[in-house]
Amino acid sequence: MSRLIARGLPVSPPIIARETSIEALCDQCAIVMLVALSALALATFRDYGLSWDDYTHSQYGDLLLKLYSSGLHDRRALSWVNLYYYGGGFDLLAAAAKLSPFTLFETRRLVGAAIGLLGLFVTWRAGRRVGGPLTGLIALALLGACPLYYGEIFMNPKDAPFAVAMAILLLASVRAIEEYPRASVATSAFVGAGFGLAFGSRIMAAFGGLDLLGAVAFLVGVQARAEGAAVAGARLGRFVLSLLPGVPLAYLVMAFLWPWAVAEPANPFRAVEYFSRFFEKPWSELFAGAVTAVTDMPRSYVPTLLTLKLPELFLALGLGGWLGALAMAARRDLAPIRRAVLILLTLAVLLPLAVTVALRPAMYNGIRHFIFILPPLAILAGFTGTWLVGAARDLSLLSPAAGIALRVALSLAFAIGIGGPVVAMARLHPYEYTYFNALAGGVSQAREHYMLDYWGLSLKQASQGLLAKLADRAERKPRDRLWKVAVCGPHRSPEVELGPDFEITWDPKAADFAMMLGEFYCRTLDAPLMLEVVRAGIVFARVYDIRGRSYHTLLTLPGL
Repeated sequence: MSRLIARGLPVSPPIIARETSIEALCDQCAIVMLVALSALALATFRDYGLSWDDYTHSQYGDLLLKLYSSGLHDRRALSWVNLYYYGGGFDLLAAAAKLSPFTLFETRRLVGAAIGLLGLFVTWRAGRRVGGPLTGLIALALLGACPLYYGEIFMNPKDAPFAVAMAILLLASVRAIEEYPRASVATSAFVGAGFGLAFGSRIMAAFGGLDLLGAVAFLVGVQARAEGAAVAGARLGRFVLSLLPGVPLAYLVMAFLWPWAVAEPANPFRAVEYFSRFFEKPWSELFAGAVTAVTDMPRSYVPTLLTLKLPELFLALGLGGWLGALAMAARRDLAPIRRAVLILLTLAVLLPLAVTVALRPAMYNGIRHFIFILPPLAILAGFTGTWLVGAARDLSLLSPAAGIALRVALSLAFAIGIGGPVVAMARLHPYEYTYFNALAGGVSQAREHYMLDYWGLSLKQASQGLLAKLADRAERKPRDRLWKVAVCGPHRSPEVELGPDFEITWDPKAADFAMMLGEFYCRTLDAPLMLEVVRAGIVFARVYDIRGRSYHTLLTLPGL
């Protein structure tokens, strides 16, 4: 509508009323979508298996709980494995939620879903704030229908909660920029809480600080050019002073979620040094059809996987929104505050990717470490979608037939672009995070070139299938020993699912059964196949009966 006003075209009260009703409808649709996603999460959270990291993280949460319940005397959490280099907010919350009627790991899944849904809500509100109700709705729909985001929230104790914390920080930063040069007390507290949550999750929250710094630097530069350095400097000083009340809150929140960070003043810098080098014994993963050491992944690793794992509509609208926001930020006829907000959003997506490509750190497990760029990318995608809808509306006023054709085309594109990934997630459930788009040839083609179930979630269903198969056969545990199951993948999942009658091992010698992930590093055995876990035509796990057979390893390559 603003474009029509700028052209001098008449805008009648009925059009304004219709605009208002459309905005209300967008908000109602967003609420319905959030309720539907919440209901879906409640109905399915118990389907997700344990990952490689679950058990260790659950112990970290217990130790953090003991740290606080002991009056800070039980300090084992401050040296637990290497997890003290991370914030433990998710693990602490999950440990505190043990009073739930569900099992330990079901509770962790439920807590993860709740935090992920909070991230969707925050993304909606941020998109609505910077682009209006339609932008917020599109951002919510794209992120909620993104298999990478939706699948990871249930079982990723590090990256998914961090993504939500960064989304909160992004919303707080937008609000602070909009109030420049004097943030309100509420906004200062919001920014402080956002920084505390983000740094209390991962030291990579520094990207959020750099995003805000870049937007503020742009404002200072524009104002210095227009009104002089003295005026711009004075405004910057007022802004910094107005944010100072949030600093103690940021420190307190970070300290609560990441107590090791405040045990000694230099500990956050030690975390930076620790993560600046690869801290584990290097292993190899499948990328672009080649088995490559994680320390030798090409610079194209993250851009390639983003291109192949995001739904096509999300990818196209997100790229268009990023380019469009960058172009709009360069327009001098726009208000500087608006341009600074656009710069904040573009930096939130660009900066982590640029640093990763430039520094080429060890890269592994797909792009789970970069989930935090999806909320700002979804908002930028919402900009593109809103612009397209506005263009169709304007065209309808000038040429009704052309406008209707464009609206129909857009409706079909949105329906297919959202519906396709949703259908794929339903077919892949509960392994939504393994999704690959049509550019990769779908999951079926990606299987031979990329890792799919790198968390090893499918061993839950494999274990349940083994129990069902033994029950169907009326087979009982040998009297003098336990069933022995050789497992290629994370062992905690079959340990939990199979129960006390089973011994889990890496050694296939004298084992009764072999449980194998469908990933490249697990062998295909020439033994009777008991069952396969299949989704979308892809085998995610197999269980073999290897009684009376001899194998020396479960692995395809030595040293994996």
